[in-house]
Amino acid sequence: MASNPYRVNPDDPRAPPQELWEQLTPEEQAQVIDSLPSEFPVSQTHPPEGDPHYEAKSRTREVLGSFFSRIGRKVYLACELPVYYPGESMFAPDVIAVLDMESRSRMRWMVSAEGKGPDLALEVIVAGERRKDLERFARLGIREYFVFDRGRLRLSGWRLEEGRRAYRPILPQHGFYRSDVLGLELQVDDERLRFYVGGAALPEAQEMISRLEHMMERVEASHTDLEHQLTEEMRLRAEESRLRAEETQRREDAERRLAEALAELERLRGERG
Repeated sequence: MASNPYRVNPDDPRAPPQELWEQLTPEEQAQVIDSLPSEFPVSQTHPPEGDPHYEAKSRTREVLGSFFSRIGRKVYLACELPVYYPGESMFAPDVIAVLDMESRSRMRWMVSAEGKGPDLALEVIVAGERRKDLERFARLGIREYFVFDRGRLRLSGWRLEEGRRAYRPILPQHGFYRSDVLGLELQVDDERLRFYVGGAALPEAQEMISRLEHMMERVEASHTDLEHQLTEEMRLRAEESRLRAEETQRREDAERRLAEALAELERLRGERG
């Protein structure tokens, strides 16, 4: 088998330039994709930022994934997935969103193979400084870029204007930052990044579980109340039947005693006659 004309540098992994990519055969393209690292090279690693960083990005993916699944919209979401643009050094935002793409499992996002790059990138900062990705992300055509500063509880956003390769700040309206890509509003609330639609916050997993548990408790309580009502109704019906039976028995006893008394009276009259 002929060797692939493109080799990946493990210390600075990059996808081939688009011109070279288009010259490769499908088999060679597949080899290139498989050779692109799905983990961070040493040059791209950042110090870990603990649970707050992990929870913020994973919660974002979970909330958005659940929402788009419910409304039937195809949006691919990933956390810290290596992204490869043609000829560019690899980078991996904390969260990416790509519209109109299947949510299948991926080890990397290779723009030439997928046909498009991310539409939105989100970074979460806890203790470090915000990464200087504005110019690069704008040049690559990533439509929106948000930074959630978890340590300072601040949110910033930028958007590309039509036909331009420079970001303009997204100005908040009544405390909400509008994402045209997602069709949602963003806001920092109670030390968390929250997403809103029509003024209502998208529920997080634990909130949905709590709501379902509350609904189940209400259903079970209603079921218990119904059982109590049925039990009480059955008890009352049984008591009514018992009283009717006792009344019938008393009436029959009284009629029997009256018949016996009349018979005795007739007998005594016969003896006197």
